[in-house]
Amino acid sequence: MISTHILDTNLGKPAAHVEVKLFHAETHELIATATTSQDGRVSDFGIREFAEGAYQLEFEIAPYFSSLKVKTFFPRVCIQFFIEDINQHYHIPLLISPFAYSTYRGS
Repeated sequence: MISTHILDTNLGKPAAHVEVKLFHAETHELIATATTSQDGRVSDFGIREFAEGAYQLEFEIAPYFSSLKVKTFFPRVCIQFFIEDINQHYHIPLLISPFAYSTYRGS
């Protein structure tokens, strides 16, 4: 399973209503699209089977910051990662602010 969540570190709050797209990284084939919940989470993209390989999450953060009337330097954040074991849960958190972002392998 692949999941994610977004925390707006500038406000110290989850980033709700952010569109997140999941792609195969090599082919850039769109697999799924989801929107973060009020808690800033996408707990499930609705995909039941994955293959080993490279994937990419694209976070459309410009509309989120625009709704706050805040300018951002990064309109979209793209994170590539590799699935090595299809039986593991892959959680990819994103920390955002108007002029920076960070990520890590979550649990």
